[in-house]
Amino acid sequence: MSQLPHTATNAPSHRNIDASASHRLHPASMADEAQLPVSALLALAMTGFIAILTETLPAGLLPQIGQGLGISEALAGQLVSAYAFGSLVAAIPLIALTRGWRRRPLLLLALGGFLLFNSVTSLSSSYPLTLIARFLAGVAAGLAWGLLAGYARRMVAVPLQGRAMAIAMVGTPVALSLGVPAGTWLGALAGWRMAFGLMSGLTLVLMVWVLCKVPDLPGQTAERRLGIRQVFATPGVRPILTVILLWVLAHNLLYTYIAPFLAPAGMSGSVDRVLLVFGGAALLGIWGVGLLIDRWLRVLVLLSLAGFALVSLALGLAGTLPAVVYSGVAVWGLTFGGAATLLQTASADAAGEGADVAQSMIVTAWNLAIAGGGVFGGLLLETAGVASFPWVLLALLAPALLCAKVAKAYGFRPGSRASFG
Repeated sequence: MSQLPHTATNAPSHRNIDASASHRLHPASMADEAQLPVSALLALAMTGFIAILTETLPAGLLPQIGQGLGISEALAGQLVSAYAFGSLVAAIPLIALTRGWRRRPLLLLALGGFLLFNSVTSLSSSYPLTLIARFLAGVAAGLAWGLLAGYARRMVAVPLQGRAMAIAMVGTPVALSLGVPAGTWLGALAGWRMAFGLMSGLTLVLMVWVLCKVPDLPGQTAERRLGIRQVFATPGVRPILTVILLWVLAHNLLYTYIAPFLAPAGMSGSVDRVLLVFGGAALLGIWGVGLLIDRWLRVLVLLSLAGFALVSLALGLAGTLPAVVYSGVAVWGLTFGGAATLLQTASADAAGEGADVAQSMIVTAWNLAIAGGGVFGGLLLETAGVASFPWVLLALLAPALLCAKVAKAYGFRPGSRASFG
């Protein structure tokens, strides 16, 4: 395992100490170190919330956007694809180029991108301009996602990094479970332009929040920056990326096509309730991960993958029964809610000094899986039908579980994270 980033360069500027050494030599002083900067971490969570909501908001407003811009719903749907493509192509090069920048100005730059490009989207009457604005908003998201995990970890002592990550990542399940339905409702009530305008307003408030509550941390010095190839070759990084691709592809295949999947069970009118069950369970999952991740990261990853695989099996055997669907969706949400926290923490642990670059690789892999879920799921829907979905999920989750199980030495290490070194 590469050394965790707990040296002076990777610590808050007002605490130039080795956090783990402080824990060993001055146990009493850890009372102060052990305080989680909740307000700052929630600002990072709000950043993730805005990034996810900005990405997914058009999906619930395609008819209104199509009418407003004078285009088909199929073309309106490309606004989601443009955003994902922006994140996909920008994350790794942007994070690699900005590793020496101070963290807070860089975060504010990403938020400024959301503010500007959501505003353009809300005001534009031109489809090409809107498409460009969505692509550039995705670029801002790629930068933001590459920052969040490392930023959260560096605010706290090593024993609290997992909990800090759980708080910083809570914006994702909240956006998926509550933000998207609320944004869709607002768009239907007041218009899709108002929905994007509200996103800009929230972003402006968040920028003030970041200035007031989030500490500014230094970037990496030139001699401590690892190249992209070095980070990719670091033991543990590639197995984690493989697990991400397989796990998130399986998740997005089902999540993207949940409506047609529910049809054989006679639940076409219950999509909102099913997604609410998923979202509530996901929130519970990330809460549990936040409590347990620093001691049981490996166990949680294995249990989550095994749980999702069992759900897939149950849906394959009895997916036309509403009771099986609801219980399966609840377990699915419970196991996936903390996935981002688990995988980003494992990646940062494995990458050490290359943590920020590794996080940008996660952004790339995650967006590839999102795009793949849409394309692959669409092909399955047209050829084999929704009955094939659970078995395809099993075919993806089984190697993901095997990869996580085998990657014991570096990728998904057993034991308390505080003892890693």
